[in-house]
Amino acid sequence: MTIEYTGKGDPARSLALLWRTSEKPSRKGKPDLSVKRIVGAAIEVADTEGLAALSMRRVAERLGVGTMSLYTYVPGKPELLDVMLDTVYGETGQGEEAGEGWRAALAEIARDNWALYLRHPWLLQVATSRPVLGPNAIAKYERELRAIDGIGLTDVEMDSVLTLITGFVHGTARGAVESRQAESATGLSDEQWWAAHAPFLGLIADPERFPVAARVGQTAGQEHGAAYAPEHAFEFGLQRVLDGIEMLVAGRLTAP
Repeated sequence: MTIEYTGKGDPARSLALLWRTSEKPSRKGKPDLSVKRIVGAAIEVADTEGLAALSMRRVAERLGVGTMSLYTYVPGKPELLDVMLDTVYGETGQGEEAGEGWRAALAEIARDNWALYLRHPWLLQVATSRPVLGPNAIAKYERELRAIDGIGLTDVEMDSVLTLITGFVHGTARGAVESRQAESATGLSDEQWWAAHAPFLGLIADPERFPVAARVGQTAGQEHGAAYAPEHAFEFGLQRVLDGIEMLVAGRLTAP
């Protein structure tokens, strides 16, 4: 799987693109190009064809223009990727918060990020240890921090709580995306795969040799109708993560 890294482009050019401080207007008689149109086309390519297919040439083809015309607006693919990331971050935080209190707010943040990964699976292939310093990324961070501001955590703990939540979402979203993509990659639905393997399960899942695995595997499979249920894994795990954070918060409130 291809992994791309944010922050590989020229810092000055990336920041100028992210904050739109030096966008050039389309020249008379030329196609109506803009950073917004180019980034939108790039996101469409990544959404429909995957991140490996993303290139300046492919984006130009989607827009029906020459590749070189893009460089008037975007210096190259590294800078383009930064703006793509910041653009989709702008999709978060659009819904109303469910319920009141920090726990409900963090749950909403987690579900918001989960949905973002499912809409744009290519995000799972972008390493963001060097964060994109765009307006949407910073607004997202500010909005998510506010959910836990004033509940008794230190600033470092607040940052760590968000890292915990987003890291959990990233991992479970990867499982969900892989589950969705399995059918197209193998040509078999879950039902077809299980039907093909069913005759051999009795030989492998020997209840005398593997009593706990056989019992739990059968029960979970019957409950979910599959070997893996991404939505259940996400919701179950999210509540356990929130339980842990709640213990931390409670400890701060009761500390002398």
